[in-house]
Amino acid sequence: MIAEGKALVEEKCARCHATGRDDKSPHEKAPPFRDVVEIYPSENLAEALAEGIVSGHPDMPVFKFEPPQIEAFLGYLNSLSEKP
Repeated sequence: MIAEGKALVEEKCARCHATGRDDKSPHEKAPPFRDVVEIYPSENLAEALAEGIVSGHPDMPVFKFEPPQIEAFLGYLNSLSEKP
């Protein structure tokens, strides 16, 4: 599941966000996912991902995920806060 989530964030999000443990976000206003997981609890993100995640930043497109994608996405995001 974590591998599926990683593939999903690399496909949909890596254009702007850092998606790993120590990389830099390509878009200066896009927080690294390792920070997002510390700021926003998974249960809050799950609902936003299902309804269509929207950001206050105009560069971010709206993404809407299906339940298996949400589970994989959050599994990967949560893995970023675990110690290697």
